[in-house]
Amino acid sequence: MSQPPDCAAFARLGVATVHEAAGRTGIVDLPLKQVVPGSRVAGPARIAVCAVGDNTMVHAAIAHASPGDVLVLTSTESAAVALVGELLATQAQTRGVAGILVDGAVRDLDELAAIGLPIWALHVRAQGATKGEVGQLDVPVVIGGTPIRPGDLVVMDCDGVMALPGERVDEVLPLALEREERERELRARYAAGELSYDVNGLREIVEG
Repeated sequence: MSQPPDCAAFARLGVATVHEAAGRTGIVDLPLKQVVPGSRVAGPARIAVCAVGDNTMVHAAIAHASPGDVLVLTSTESAAVALVGELLATQAQTRGVAGILVDGAVRDLDELAAIGLPIWALHVRAQGATKGEVGQLDVPVVIGGTPIRPGDLVVMDCDGVMALPGERVDEVLPLALEREERERELRARYAAGELSYDVNGLREIVEG
């Protein structure tokens, strides 16, 4: 990646378009909940690996975050314990964090929605985490079958989450923009009455 990624462009393009442009790779294959409906975000990953049931490293990640970062929070083992709630989300937003991916649980759901910080989480649970166990900060992880390294681009919207290796950002952005333009043209054609069945040559395949 030769320069900082155009995060606003990637956020606008969204998960599906970037995923397709990247060769159908990078999807975080988990049933994640979008806490703030309509939100979308893209930014470099700031990763925290927590001890099970403990969110000490979430506090550390927020303290070390740079504006625009997407916090990627996970644990050494899966546990449905809230790693993030209203107070941590407030701190993260004040620090300029762009969004949060929680491979675990959040709580204070109404308050999180009101704060408006884009957050995706695997669970919603009232049980809170303990503090005091040291985990790891800014190390590679695998979430939902997808490797995510510090600084990789994380894209999140209503369709879910994907991660793009940092070294592929410059390659994938123009491909995603081209795909966006093709879809805009196809949308106009379909709105005018054409059928994808014909445009994609599927009628000939099916009917001969």
